[in-house]
Amino acid sequence: MSSTIDNSFVNSLKWQEEKNLPEANNNQALTQEDFFSLLSQQLSMQDPFKPVDNDQMISQMSSFATVDGINTLNEEIQNMNTMMNSSQALEASSLVGQKVLIPSATGSSDGVNPMTGVISAPTGVDDMTIKVKDEAGQIVSTLKVPAGNGGNVDFSWDGTDGNGKTLPAGNYSFTAEALVDGKTESLPVFTYAHVSSVTLGGANFDTVLNLRGVGGVKLADVLAVAEG
Repeated sequence: MSSTIDNSFVNSLKWQEEKNLPEANNNQALTQEDFFSLLSQQLSMQDPFKPVDNDQMISQMSSFATVDGINTLNEEIQNMNTMMNSSQALEASSLVGQKVLIPSATGSSDGVNPMTGVISAPTGVDDMTIKVKDEAGQIVSTLKVPAGNGGNVDFSWDGTDGNGKTLPAGNYSFTAEALVDGKTESLPVFTYAHVSSVTLGGANFDTVLNLRGVGGVKLADVLAVAEG
């Protein structure tokens, strides 16, 4: 005589037990809930004759609070970086088609429109002169610029040589000299350039303005913005 044991009921209990198991936490970071759970276990299993020292417990809680605060701060910094990158991208995109002043004495001429720039001059400056050089370094024109009271002095060159002949498109550089306290000194020159496009930056690289005929310049290096 043989007997058959029906394990369906036992199997159903096993299946229910497996079904109710919590999902595995793939995040290895210790959460605040995990910390207090471990602390509770530690307190419940301590030797009543040798309880955990108060200073040690406070030190553990302080350490966890510090780590938790650092993690929260890192998340806030990442959010701020994202917002700043978005704001910078919007600002840079709005510059397309505009003119920007860059820390360079070399600019690009299209052979039609004047080239403009700024001379940084001290007070008491007099007899200011700009020499225009082509890509070969040859002086093609000389300009007299009113110094005024010094400071940032605007200048414009119409793209012609000393005889009034229009020069071809290309890159031209400017050097400025003036009398300062009776002595001839060289002065810093900055030029305007047209923004043709923008290369958006990110967390690890800068936003770059692509300037017509000049190349790229960092958005942070732009000194001023003017109408195109």
